[in-house]
Amino acid sequence: MASLAPAVSSSKTNQQEDGKFIPSNENVLQKHVAFFDRNHDGIVYPWETFQGFRAIGCGIPLSTGAALFINMGLSSKTRPGKFPSLLFPIEIKNIHKSKHGSDSGVYDSEGRFVPSKFEEIFTKHACTQPNALTSDELMGMLKANREPKDYGGWVAAYSEWKILYVLCKDKNGLLRKDTVKAVYDGSLFEHMEKEHESAKKKAAV
Repeated sequence: MASLAPAVSSSKTNQQEDGKFIPSNENVLQKHVAFFDRNHDGIVYPWETFQGFRAIGCGIPLSTGAALFINMGLSSKTRPGKFPSLLFPIEIKNIHKSKHGSDSGVYDSEGRFVPSKFEEIFTKHACTQPNALTSDELMGMLKANREPKDYGGWVAAYSEWKILYVLCKDKNGLLRKDTVKAVYDGSLFEHMEKEHESAKKKAAV
């Protein structure tokens, strides 16, 4: 799985290559979201979010719920000054504007990766094993990160981490550090998509 290099300066303007949107090298949050931009135009629509979740092996109910929850929750935040759209598009270039409270702080206000905050997840909350979280430790982290009366942030953080835990825990019920790190830049999604495709091909033989 890919490792993340610390970002040290502000995000640069996104470029287009052969008409495709390219996430900023310094904006890891853009890379995290770009997996769901299935046609690479820099905008994620609900059906693309649905397709992305299906691609990593999620069922139809979870994929549908995730698409509605994510796009309805983030669309307006990534389109400042624009009239709301009933298609609920998410503009990746502005994804840093959608950061919610009560999070881990691993992404800063510009969407850059903060190594010290990532390490804190495990130094503070991984008590059973230093490089993994149990379900109870994960819940402890979420509670520790809660900001007073930030109910929307509580729900968003719980939903994100709970889905990650259900999908990516190992046979011992542990969420591994390298897995969590790969989520932050989206490389885990690509890995899961390849594994899902491989499993489907084997099942078809």
